[in-house]
Amino acid sequence: MLSQQDLQQLAQKGISEEQVKSQLEEFKTGFPFLKLEAAASIGNGIVAPGEAERKTLVKAWDDYKAEGRRVVKFVPASGAASRMFKDMFAFVDADYDVPTTDFEKIYFAHIESFAFFTALDEVCKKNEGKGVKELIADGKYKAVAKNMLSAEGLNYGQLPKGMLLFHNYPEGARTPMEEHLVEGALYAASKGEANVHFTVSHEHMDFFKQKVAEKADGFAKKYGIRYDISFSEQKPSTDTIAANPDNTPFRNSDGSLLFRPGGHGALIQNLNDINADVIFIKNIDNVVPDRLKPETVEYKQVIAGVLVTLQQKAFAYLRELEGEVSREKLDEILLFVEKDLCCRSAKAATLGDAELKAYLIGKLNRPMRVCGVVKNVGEPGGGPFLTYNQDGTVSLQILESSQIDKSNTEYMRMFTEGTHFNPVDLVCAVKNYKGEHFDLPAYVDKTTGFISSKSKSGKELKALELPGLWNGAMSDWSTIFVEVPLGTFNPVKTVNDLLREQHQ
Repeated sequence: MLSQQDLQQLAQKGISEEQVKSQLEEFKTGFPFLKLEAAASIGNGIVAPGEAERKTLVKAWDDYKAEGRRVVKFVPASGAASRMFKDMFAFVDADYDVPTTDFEKIYFAHIESFAFFTALDEVCKKNEGKGVKELIADGKYKAVAKNMLSAEGLNYGQLPKGMLLFHNYPEGARTPMEEHLVEGALYAASKGEANVHFTVSHEHMDFFKQKVAEKADGFAKKYGIRYDISFSEQKPSTDTIAANPDNTPFRNSDGSLLFRPGGHGALIQNLNDINADVIFIKNIDNVVPDRLKPETVEYKQVIAGVLVTLQQKAFAYLRELEGEVSREKLDEILLFVEKDLCCRSAKAATLGDAELKAYLIGKLNRPMRVCGVVKNVGEPGGGPFLTYNQDGTVSLQILESSQIDKSNTEYMRMFTEGTHFNPVDLVCAVKNYKGEHFDLPAYVDKTTGFISSKSKSGKELKALELPGLWNGAMSDWSTIFVEVPLGTFNPVKTVNDLLREQHQ
């Protein structure tokens, strides 16, 4: 099935023949749906710390940082902004010339409220000889839209989302990249240093690095810190092969195999390369202006406080488990695993001492993450669930709708009536109690990938996504859910989301 030319192509990407065969087999067999126990809720998998407890947790985080631990803020930033402007691309291609849909009317009615308005006005004057307001008065709405989207203008249709101007300040507008640098200084700096890591697509890497270099020194002076800023690209070896509808390899017009990016789950490899004790993960577009940052900063410290407090307990128990321990102590540790780490086994309590000890070591000595979750307000995306694992245990997982059997009415009820939503607000502990880095790919549940239908050059194809970064890629981690306020979740999925009060 694979020619010598194919094997050369695989070697160039760092992909083995076995990987390709395995992926083609997955197209045939598909992926199993997950077995659910319940949607997580307050008191059943989700904790909601009160004010006094939050203060204690913030102090725990401050004490941890004071020990000089290495903390990194990890920001997936490779996504292009093209989807943000889907409606505006449609307007440019439409057979009418004036705003017609509600989206178009809102955009043009409030165009001066966008942080990029000044830059757009300048580029319109340069390219059209008139500013935005004059062009609109002349009915040249499409000229304005084209100057926002095209490479001759602001190029917002192709730039990464992290490079768009999101928020206005007296000293000038800021991009999401800049807002993440500020956040890094406010909650992730340890011993005067803030480590921030951006994953960036290859074609935008030089531009991204240049913009970071222009801005970092100003924020370092403002917040009295040093920045250590690093970058990585999604590895070619994490691309997945595309298949025809009959599950044979899809080929390009030149006969070469078609590979596609494996989705955000591929970033588990990038995460694995980060040298850190604790890693914060947050999407590039979930940022707010400075006036709204205090709440975000407090709850980042709260979830980090939960993480380090639980980690300290787990480490202490692991050290005890290195020696002889009584049944009473084993039962105490089992209670911690079941109650605090929310990982339950129907069989654990019936195990003999040696088996129980081995079980507890396995559940304690693994990566740990605390995920902030917000009340469900109908945003698309995943949610927190209590899920059956391959070893028969029940633990907390973040699930997407694609992982749930839609013919199971009980599961669909759980999904639609779930009280909370996953805003991608994670803090992760990635070293063991001996200070050694976990091998994160070893904790991926490979059965949680996803197959979707796409097309290339008018031909239908099947695409394979790897287990998602915060879904199956972290399946075998200890997971804790903490309720955080809705005000900490302000994603920008369309350009008009920037008109929301939280981004003004």
